[in-house]
Amino acid sequence: MFSAVVTDYWAQALHGRVLLEEGRFRLTVNPDLAPERQVGVLSTDDFTKICLHPDVAQAAGLSEPASGTSAEDVLDRLRAAKVELNGADYLHYLPVAAAEAVRAEADDAGVRELTGADEALFTTFTSACSADDLDEAFVELDHWLVFGVVVEGVLVAAASAYVWDGSRLADVGVITHPERRGRGHARAVVRAISRRLLQLDYQPQYRCYHTNAASAAVALSAGMAQFGSWDMPPED
Repeated sequence: MFSAVVTDYWAQALHGRVLLEEGRFRLTVNPDLAPERQVGVLSTDDFTKICLHPDVAQAAGLSEPASGTSAEDVLDRLRAAKVELNGADYLHYLPVAAAEAVRAEADDAGVRELTGADEALFTTFTSACSADDLDEAFVELDHWLVFGVVVEGVLVAAASAYVWDGSRLADVGVITHPERRGRGHARAVVRAISRRLLQLDYQPQYRCYHTNAASAAVALSAGMAQFGSWDMPPED
């Protein structure tokens, strides 16, 4: 259903020495995990995989888990050991057939790539958005790739992307002017930036916090499907 770029990345991200594998749950340890990613939890319809740094596993009493230990048991032990997780992000990607459809279509009217020359336009746009919306979307003009929807000289929506963890995935954020929502601008700009990413041989990745139903709806409207959910320690 999804590109091998997606499935291979997540298989590699959670690899390690297997401590426990029962049914649809697997627990691994990996001493090479980065300090900010010493816990990773990936859940899909098919499985739950948790990867820990050995120090975290030891602190949580999980170095030698008993048979029958579940994913929820592991999460309970992590909480008891004061290991903090950020809360799950939903992961969305374009299925292979949907990606081909995105490749084949043209950008909507008013959609174009943004550059440093659009700083004034972008600043005016972001000044109308709330701090919470800006933080959630994480759309920046200095990101690797930035697209916007411009209507009568006004930027009404923007999306940006950056390379995710040195992979062929590109993390996409999107934000719409609060007075211009519900008009399909977010969908248009997400499909446009996704098209360019596919042309550059990257797979667009759309993450949103599990409680943000409106953001998840944008991903689905843009042709993406939910791959699963991902949780890790909070980013600084």
